[in-house]
Amino acid sequence: MIVEVRTYTVKPGKRSAFIEFFENRAVPAMRATGMAIFGPLLDQEKPDVFHWLRLFASPEERDRLRSAFYEGPAWKGELEAIAMPMLAKFEASITTVSGGFVGFDGSKGLHFPPPNSGR
Repeated sequence: MIVEVRTYTVKPGKRSAFIEFFENRAVPAMRATGMAIFGPLLDQEKPDVFHWLRLFASPEERDRLRSAFYEGPAWKGELEAIAMPMLAKFEASITTVSGGFVGFDGSKGLHFPPPNSGR
């Protein structure tokens, strides 16, 4: 299981506009390619920062889905031109879960959402 922990810093005063774009345009487009998305999580100490996660079943799936999204018509033809001017910086940590990982509900392990679950 691969979890991308992503941190975005938007240009000053742009977080609300970016979050609206992210929630209504970017997330649906990523989910349409099969990505599981968690977030956004608004940073309470830094008003221009938010965090979000992407979950992939394997490194190979990550490569395939990222290519499908970032080389696809939604990103190249529309979303990139909207997103990039609002971003000051973005960072991603590529992580895996440990054998002792415990979920919010206390269950062991990280469970990938079933297909077509609205992930």
